[in-house]
Amino acid sequence: MRLIKYTHACVRLERDGSVLVIDPGVFSEAEALAGATAVLVTHEHPDHLDEASLRAACAADPQLRVFTNAELAGKLEGLPVTAVGVGEEFTAAGFRVRAYGGQHAEVYAGLPGIANLGYLVEDAVYHPGDSVSPPDAPVRVLLVPVSGPFLKLSEAIDLVRTVKPDLAVPIHDILLSDTGRSLVDGWIDNQGNADYRRLAPTESLEI
Repeated sequence: MRLIKYTHACVRLERDGSVLVIDPGVFSEAEALAGATAVLVTHEHPDHLDEASLRAACAADPQLRVFTNAELAGKLEGLPVTAVGVGEEFTAAGFRVRAYGGQHAEVYAGLPGIANLGYLVEDAVYHPGDSVSPPDAPVRVLLVPVSGPFLKLSEAIDLVRTVKPDLAVPIHDILLSDTGRSLVDGWIDNQGNADYRRLAPTESLEI
């Protein structure tokens, strides 16, 4: 299985001709959706869901399928959307997926108060969306959010320590300068107790 990291929170998984894309948002490169077989969306924020691009991709390929939480699925009228819930196991683009979490991490005073699902793909790759909810299963590659109004650096470190992945890869970092990325990378690399590797946009690794 090949994992390709795109800008901010989007990743693409490829295996045997099937393509699963997670969180193609407004900051991710257009190529992320090219040839996609299925799309997982953690939540409704535009940095995780570029609705116009997703609609264009679905129009271009009627076989493309979208999976997300029920709250968002109800808002995506006209798209081939399947609603999934916490704890549910399903197949998307031939990949085994299990949904975790349920809610977006709090920013302030209970806000934003929207649904958010984390996805564990093939018991290998975990994308938490905008949350620090860990899965209850081993993880080979943890996609760890490292910046955002909902997050403290200590929470990112704790997520890595809790999950104990073979490899932690930072995501959700569009707000960070080069200096900020270096600082965050240093802290997580030194304190996360796991191998840590930053992937540049469009860089890939084999899992």
